[in-house]
Amino acid sequence: MNCSQNGVDICLLSETFLNPGQAFRFANYVCHRTDRSTTGGGTAILVRNGIVHHSLPVPGLTHLEATAIQVTLAGKPVLILAPYVSPSRPLIGAYLTACFGGSLPVLMAGDLNVKHVDWNSRLNTRRGKHLREYADGNSCLIFGPDSPTNNPYNPLVTPDVLDVVITKNLSFPVYLTSCSELSSDHLPVLIDTSCRSSFHDPPYRPDFRRTDRASFQTQLEELIPFDSELHNEMAIDTCVENFSGAVLKALAA
Repeated sequence: MNCSQNGVDICLLSETFLNPGQAFRFANYVCHRTDRSTTGGGTAILVRNGIVHHSLPVPGLTHLEATAIQVTLAGKPVLILAPYVSPSRPLIGAYLTACFGGSLPVLMAGDLNVKHVDWNSRLNTRRGKHLREYADGNSCLIFGPDSPTNNPYNPLVTPDVLDVVITKNLSFPVYLTSCSELSSDHLPVLIDTSCRSSFHDPPYRPDFRRTDRASFQTQLEELIPFDSELHNEMAIDTCVENFSGAVLKALAA
């Protein structure tokens, strides 16, 4: 998901297959996860470092898995969700209400295993009709890319749109593009927005100017008392303490 001019800012992931306690890191991104206690499933959201946000719980979900964050877009708080519903599980209206029934504008994007011609699928399924009816009755908009998001490994199965974006009360449009990347049977979908996200102030950057080694050496020679007579352990310990103190003073100068 792009909400700035600096590349992908927020990644919404479905079917992560991550186990609880399993380490997962991605450079320059903060990861929020919802792992399944059994094999498969799982959702996550990666947020680029610096974007102002925080994670939110989504109570009342059973078969629908979701990870949620609140982020500021176009100067307003927005709830963003990464969902997943297994094709063997029902898509129940109460789960959708738990996601879309609050006061915040919502953007949900992921694999709900729903098909409907309104979002460019080949056909209408029962789950797709159910989602269509819920969206119509709750002022939600559903978007799908122009090209398939699922290219099954089985050549006998026809590619189709399974990954959709659902929004409610957003003040800006979203634009979807299915990308031919990665080796998964589900293609990533790029979501472009016309708004901008809020960023933290730039972090403090220390001064890494090149050290004047000649000056540093001169200061050490002036600060370190020269004594070649190290007859016992006490004299050695005293010399080490003097040397360490001199180095710290020279660095601070």
